[in-house]
This record gives sequence, structure tokens and C-alpha cells, in this order.
Amino acid sequence: MGAVHGVYLKYVGLSAISYAGYTYMVASGEAADILVTSGGFRTLLATATTNGANGVGFELSPAIMRLGAATILKYSAMLNGFIAFLFKLEVGMGMIGKNSETGQIPLWSYLLYFPFHLPSILYTRIHANKDKKKNGKVPVASEVQPGWYVGGTYSNELKKEWGGVIDLTVEFPERCIDSTKSYLLCATWDGVPASPERLEEAAIFAVEAKKKGDVLIHCAHGRGRSTTVMCAALVKAGLFATWEEAFEKGIKPGRSVCKLNRRMKNSLGEWQALYIDNKKTS
Repeated sequence: MGAVHGVYLKYVGLSAISYAGYTYMVASGEAADILVTSGGFRTLLATATTNGANGVGFELSPAIMRLGAATILKYSAMLNGFIAFLFKLEVGMGMIGKNSETGQIPLWSYLLYFPFHLPSILYTRIHANKDKKKNGKVPVASEVQPGWYVGGTYSNELKKEWGGVIDLTVEFPERCIDSTKSYLLCATWDGVPASPERLEEAAIFAVEAKKKGDVLIHCAHGRGRSTTVMCAALVKAGLFATWEEAFEKGIKPGRSVCKLNRRMKNSLGEWQALYIDNKKTS
């Protein structure tokens, strides 16, 4: 999702839908009766472990399965609501546990945060398939300037060798890690830009990586986060004087779906003032 409010509402929406499902699951029937009795889930556990044959064993009754589903939905509501909160503050990306050297996400993260990972994977896969079916087919990655590529998480489908890869995703493993000479993780929530300091770090990395070969800068869909960093990289490489020029003349003609939200533009403006304009006047 490109618009920052749209991405925020994605997390809020997942939280709200999950809570609505939880409320429905426990609103009536035997499941609700078990929950309101003294002991709550302890009563539930006792019921599950004594309902087998002759009162021994484990039996998954409809009420038990309903409560299990309700528990998952409640957890999903809490987790996605918390991520929406972190999204607004632009912090907390490290909680997902993505490795900064290999770009991989550990198994424990998928298990612990499955209500976050599963919708992200499904949404992005569907979005990528739609891109392939559009009349103006959107490539997994586009060469916006000679040797400079903006793309999404499936950029590995190009089957290229890279001089450097800059990865903006917190939600996906790096698929090009075995086909790049250098790798930089600059993880941000979907729709949230890198800070001016991180933009400078990424831009310097990109310029150095370009000496080794083509450079790929990617996020989930190859729209916003990756475009933000590419603007800084093209200016740092001396191809354009300002991020606005880099965006309008250097990126948009080669990948028309690229766009910047208000936060991204603000971050680029601050970066330009601190690391480009300030050096010209000093």
C-alpha cells in the first residue's frame, strides 16, 4: 500500500476484524458459558482433558474449537493493534527478528507473529499477481537508470547478479541474498520511510555498491519505500541535483507506479537539507 494512511488502516482493519470475530465467537453458546464460569480458561482446560472416553483423555468439542479460534482472533486483534501503534511512532521494526546480515526471518517470528506475517504474505502475493496481469504489466523490478533498479520483494525473479541490494522490508526474507556482492537491511514498516540518517547511510552504501555492479533497492511492492531510498541514492551518485528531480526525471519515467507519501517527501526534504544543501553552503 502506497499511502501512509492506507497502510495504517490495513493494520487497524486487521485488528478490528479480528476483534469482531473474537466477540462473535464468545458472544453466545457453550463457549461463552465456559468463559464466564469461575476459572475461565482453567475450566476450559479441565473440560477438554476429562471429556474423553471414560472421563480420561482429550476431546475437541465444538465449544473447545470455538474458544481456540476466539483465542487466536483475540491475539490477532492485540498484535495488529500494537503494530499499528508502532507504525505511527515509526519504531519497533526489530521485534520481527529479521537478521541484518542474511536478511532472513527466523521460524520463531513466523510462529509468534503469524497474524502479522500471514496477511502480509497473502496480500503481497495477490498484489504481485495482479501486477503481472495488468495491461501495462508492472515488472518485479525496473531499471530506472542504467544499473539502478527499483523493485519489490520478488525481484529475485529477474535472476540477476547484483553489486548491492538494499532491502527496506521488515516483513519479508531477502530472496536475493545469494546473488549479491553486498547487502544492507534498512527495515521499515510498510509505508514508513527511512529516517534522514538512514537515507544517508543507504545512499552511501548504494554508491559504493554500484562500483561492483548493478544495484537493487526494493521494498514489498516497489512503490514507496524503495523509491524514497533510490531518490537519495541517485542524488548521492551525482546523477541529479535534488530528490524531486531524481523522482520526476530519474525514477517515474522508468517505473510509473512509484509514488511518495507525505512522510517520505518530508524525510527526503530533511535529508537533502542536512546532507546535500548544507554541504554546498559550508
